[in-house]
Formats: sequence, structure tokens, C-alpha cells
Amino acid sequence: MVTDPISDFIIRLQNASRAKKETVSLPFSQMKLAIAEVLERAGYIAEIDKKSKPGAPLSVTLSYKDGQPTISGVKRLSKPSRRTYLGVRDVRPVKRGHGLLVLSTPAGVMSGKEAREKRVGGEALFELW
Repeated sequence: MVTDPISDFIIRLQNASRAKKETVSLPFSQMKLAIAEVLERAGYIAEIDKKSKPGAPLSVTLSYKDGQPTISGVKRLSKPSRRTYLGVRDVRPVKRGHGLLVLSTPAGVMSGKEAREKRVGGEALFELW
């Protein structure tokens, strides 16, 4: 049993990209699907394949650029033991604009850039670069 499914999801992505795997299969949840969609829009994931059957796993195809993985590191910000919230003024670029901040906002899961454009803050889930 996994106590932090979001952390498990991002660590699986990082480990698979370091091992040069093409796809990652993981248990389905709406939150993981929403996070995967944000990562796909940002270019860190090439494709999301969700089977139509109930209980089917979420399959994610990783993205590579010139043979190197696009995901080189992750940092979990908000944990089950300590939640971290950011207002719209606190949302800053990650790695001088070369990374991605993922937030869970009242308007849904979105990147830091999207949150600044929509003028909304929320729970800072993780940073990815």
C-alpha cells in the first residue's frame, strides 16, 4: 500500500526515464491523470494511454530529447505530513524557467505558469526539471 500516490507517481517517472524506459504503467486515479495531462502539455510526457476498462492501469509514454530524458529531477513540495500552499504572488519559475511547478488549485491541476495566467494559487504538489 502506497501512502503518498503522487510521490510514487513522480518517482516512477524519474526512475523510468533514468533507465531509458519507453513507457511506465501505474495504478489509475483521477489525480494522476490530471497531473499526467499537465506534464504532457509541458512536454515532459509524450503520450498518455488510459484504457477504457475500469481498473485498467494508466500507461504513460516518456519523452526524450536527443536521447536524453526530459525528466532529470523531481522534488516533492507538499507531503501528506506537511501541506504547502502558495498564493498567486508566491508562484515563481523553477530552475530559472527551465523547470515546472505543478499546483492543485480550485480551478484544477495546472502548471505554475498557467496558475499565474489565471491568477490563482493552491497547493504546490511538486517541482520537475
